[in-house]
Amino acid sequence: MKLIFSLLVLYLNFSSVLTRGAERSLFSTSFSDFSGSTRHLFEGNPSETSFDKAKSYMTNAELEKAVKEFGRRCSNISRIYSIGKSVSGFPLWVIEISDKPGVEEPEPAFKFIGNVHGDEPVGRELLILLANWICDNHVKDSLARLIVENMHLHILPSMNPDGYALKRRGNANNIDLNRDFPDQFFPMNNDEEACQPETRAIMSWVRQIHFTASASLHGGALVANYPWDGTQDKRRYYYGCPDDEAFQFLASVYSRSHYNMSLSTEFQGGIINGASWYPIYGGMQDWNYIYGGCFELTLEISDDKWPSAEELPTIWEYNKMSMLNLVASLVKTGVRGRIFSSDSGRPLPGSITIKGINYTVNAGRAFADYYRLLTPGKRYEVMASMPGYKPKSTSIWLEETATADFILDPDSALEDNTPRSICDCSCDSKAKLVLLEFLLGFHVEVCFVLIVIGALLCFLLKRRQKFTLGKHKQSPKRSVVV
Repeated sequence: MKLIFSLLVLYLNFSSVLTRGAERSLFSTSFSDFSGSTRHLFEGNPSETSFDKAKSYMTNAELEKAVKEFGRRCSNISRIYSIGKSVSGFPLWVIEISDKPGVEEPEPAFKFIGNVHGDEPVGRELLILLANWICDNHVKDSLARLIVENMHLHILPSMNPDGYALKRRGNANNIDLNRDFPDQFFPMNNDEEACQPETRAIMSWVRQIHFTASASLHGGALVANYPWDGTQDKRRYYYGCPDDEAFQFLASVYSRSHYNMSLSTEFQGGIINGASWYPIYGGMQDWNYIYGGCFELTLEISDDKWPSAEELPTIWEYNKMSMLNLVASLVKTGVRGRIFSSDSGRPLPGSITIKGINYTVNAGRAFADYYRLLTPGKRYEVMASMPGYKPKSTSIWLEETATADFILDPDSALEDNTPRSICDCSCDSKAKLVLLEFLLGFHVEVCFVLIVIGALLCFLLKRRQKFTLGKHKQSPKRSVVV
């Protein structure tokens, strides 16, 4: 009898262990494998389980509904617009988040693009979650408030809705959209009219809005990828762009804010140069940097291209701070400022260069504002230039962020060479002589007092002008006027 009772107790204990093990396999995360092979957030081999991979993911119609619902719920800080349509005619909806959506301001702009490949849908789900989180928290959370009040965030949840509906990588024409952009190394996709409508929509969008930085969300690995994506000879090796250090810094902002991306043993620090991983051509990332003046990263945010929907809350939690910190880096790091004319005070849409870095950042057309992403903890020589004006430069030690406003003087050499009219426009010479005789009639002391007062007024006016030009919404750690 004792033997039967003991066997019964043993059986119940063993059953309890199995039950707890099964629960753990469903709700716990596997962190043991960072070898670089496909890793999963949940235990078990997903290939052993057959399921409809689109189950519990939003359909295109549901995504459109979610975007419009967000616009209604968060209308005070958002704007909904479309940048074009897919091959099948589905609108490419964008959510803009700002305290003044749709209003051009002297503030940086960031864009997120999801679902570039139709069979990588995690990004579209996470971007809707990101938008709603910012809406719900921008009053009480300092990071969300910083983003809303100091920049414009544009979110395109799905660049490839047709591919998503077909559950395949390419669009409705089965074209890989991340190989459809003009390339710097080889003559491909140079005829923009022959590019896919989704590609043309992105290029038009970038030319309309002066984006400082952006990121596209992909699946199939866990790493932050940065330019260049290709090489001149199509071989695989590290090939960095002029802003290689700044891109490494931005990629590390994402990786180190992620739950476990930076712990990868396949990708050191969780970041990788695209050309050293596997070269591609016609990619969106390099095109943005070369032709759009926009620093873009390619973010691989989930090991599975199309994981089970039950993993989405965990993937969101792992990526949330990474996404927020990457966007906020536009405000927290780099050099910013505006360019003005000394003779009229008007904004000059000039350009900014950094000594030793072969890359030019153009100031905005309306406000002549610029945002130059740079690696903190270094000294930089920043130069502003504009055709018809003398360039100016200043040396800045960049701790985190700094502001440098430039007041450029007209080039006197160009003014001297300006053709003059042969007509004598001083037709009132007689009146001028009368005025001169009148002034000379004043007592010398009175003239001296007037000169002193005039000089003082000029000094105060100049001081006020410089203060106004250097004033910004975001108080910088260091501000200079050159």
